[in-house]
Amino acid sequence: MSVKTLEVSTIKTLNNIAESGLNVFEKEKYNLDDRSDNPDAIVVRSYNMHEMELNSNLKGIARAGAGVNNIPIDKCTEEGICVFNTPGANANAVKEIVLTSLIASSRNLFDGMAWVKTLEGEGENVSKLVESGKKQFVGKEIKGKTLGVIGLGAIGALVANDALDLDMEVIGYDPFISVDTAWNLSRNVHRAMTIEQLYSYADYITVHVPLTGDTKGMFNKESFSLMKPDVHILNFSRGGLVNEDDMAEALETGKVGKYITDFPNEKVLKMKNAIPIPHLGASTQESEENCAIMAARQLKEFLETGNVKNSVNFPNASLPYTGKRRVTAFHKNVPNMVGQMTSAISKYQLNIADMVNRSRGDYAYTMIDIDNRINGDTIPGIIEGIKEIEGIVSVRVI
Repeated sequence: MSVKTLEVSTIKTLNNIAESGLNVFEKEKYNLDDRSDNPDAIVVRSYNMHEMELNSNLKGIARAGAGVNNIPIDKCTEEGICVFNTPGANANAVKEIVLTSLIASSRNLFDGMAWVKTLEGEGENVSKLVESGKKQFVGKEIKGKTLGVIGLGAIGALVANDALDLDMEVIGYDPFISVDTAWNLSRNVHRAMTIEQLYSYADYITVHVPLTGDTKGMFNKESFSLMKPDVHILNFSRGGLVNEDDMAEALETGKVGKYITDFPNEKVLKMKNAIPIPHLGASTQESEENCAIMAARQLKEFLETGNVKNSVNFPNASLPYTGKRRVTAFHKNVPNMVGQMTSAISKYQLNIADMVNRSRGDYAYTMIDIDNRINGDTIPGIIEGIKEIEGIVSVRVI
């Protein structure tokens, strides 16, 4: 169990974070120090944190991006460290590269452009060679074809909606679609009741789901057998979603026509008809700035008010901050935790002005606003009193 200090100041960055994001932290309130051994919070992009020692003062980690595989989530949860990501901040950038790749692969642009480069040195013969050789790159139009979108979150919904505008038929599958996403999704996107149904209908498949135990290797020999011949598969989510040995075989036989992936490795580079892209999905100036700003704002809000939005391990919780002293606690989701915390506070003759309690699986998060002015000497006593409650993970007074 960890105890968070009262003062919040030091922010450590583990990657180059866009200046627009760092500017969210006012200089008079925050110290940006990428060498600190005892930061209050960390902003990170792709840096691998799994071997890092997490200092006892660490309250939050903000990932400027959606994926959090580089962060030890379980360890952070055990220590009461809130981990944020930025879903949707890079959605437009990924959407654009998915649609670009969808069209370019269908028209064989990648292969065609690579072939044209081999004509260097042919001088005046280049034009004739292009005209005689272009027939090997005849492609197909996407208009009227069916795009299957697996995962209808921020990115998947944008891809689905824009594919409709390109006159494609779109079928989507997402058993966990959120209400917000459903509102933003066109009514013309057909709903697949099972992923197998999507496989059987789609000419092109794009995947936008996280890498989990359930999704690892979801594209494999069995799933390929359910798809149309010559299907194009686009993977801008995570390389581990694909069983690469099975993909290589499917490409060799023509069961899969093209595999477009943003996660190249040695196996992918050897695959027939694989199109490896050097992890450019979110690599736009706008995306990096959007992610950095969103990550910084969420982290700053948490440090200053305790409010939580877009955490991957804490429940989302919001309570209007009025400047009163606020007690926050991350704890096991078991009965009577709130009652024990309020009892620990009432021992100091303090009134509770407002409170919120939210749960997420085995854990919960509670914020309690105190109506009275609290003497500074009382704060350690409140913290120690709540610490003694079984099931408390971390405590902070703001």
